[in-house]
Amino acid sequence: QVQPVESGGGLVQAGESLRLSCAASGRTFSSAGMGWFRQAPGKEREFVAGISRSGDRIYSAQSVKERFTISRDNAKNTVYLQMNSLKPEDTAVYYCAASNSGGYYSVPRGEHQYDYWGQGTQVTVSS
Repeated sequence: QVQPVESGGGLVQAGESLRLSCAASGRTFSSAGMGWFRQAPGKEREFVAGISRSGDRIYSAQSVKERFTISRDNAKNTVYLQMNSLKPEDTAVYYCAASNSGGYYSVPRGEHQYDYWGQGTQVTVSS
């Protein structure tokens, strides 16, 4: 079992950067695919980025592809989301999730593929 806990959210101005961290307890972190999702007010939760168990396969949503980077450090049981050139439309609650689905090199993208979720961290980008 993996229990994710997010940190690093906050209020920034457009164009600035933030790095979110997700510390995941449990001895099975290295065997879980990890992902970031976000939910803006009045909108459905959407996939942002995911990383495979192997750590060398990633997939990012088109809207963040050139600006956000996901990475993981299995030694620290932590996954990161580096967010650069933030825009007001990036304002949302960001969730970290862990997946037991898929193979070693697969990147889960659907909510239904994730088994454990964090409580979320708020990111607010002012214009």
